Amino acid sequence: MTASPEGTETAAPTGNARIAGALLRYRVLAWVTGIWLLVLTADLVAKYGFDVDTPSWIAVVHGWVYFVYLIVTIDLAVKVRWAAPRTVGTLLAGTIPFLSFFVEHRRTQQVKSDFGI
Repeated sequence: MTASPEGTETAAPTGNARIAGALLRYRVLAWVTGIWLLVLTADLVAKYGFDVDTPSWIAVVHGWVYFVYLIVTIDLAVKVRWAAPRTVGTLLAGTIPFLSFFVEHRRTQQVKSDFGI
């Protein structure tokens, strides 16, 4: 039980509510990471393939977004008790272009079916 600002007690979120929140965070970060990875890939192709001067902050943004993706993915993996290989595979999905979109879809289907979310 937790106290609300009005002074009444409210129940703490249930397990499925916590999993649903973790799943939503994971889904958002998987998409954001995937998009930034595509931007980074285009940046690298332009820079090294066509000798175009591109901004250096693109890699930094993707790095920080990927770092947050790692945190929210580990949070979800702990809550749903994924095995280590599934967790590592999901973590690495943010390093290969387009893979984060596919893995996000599969993991979301699996979590929703396992927990009835």
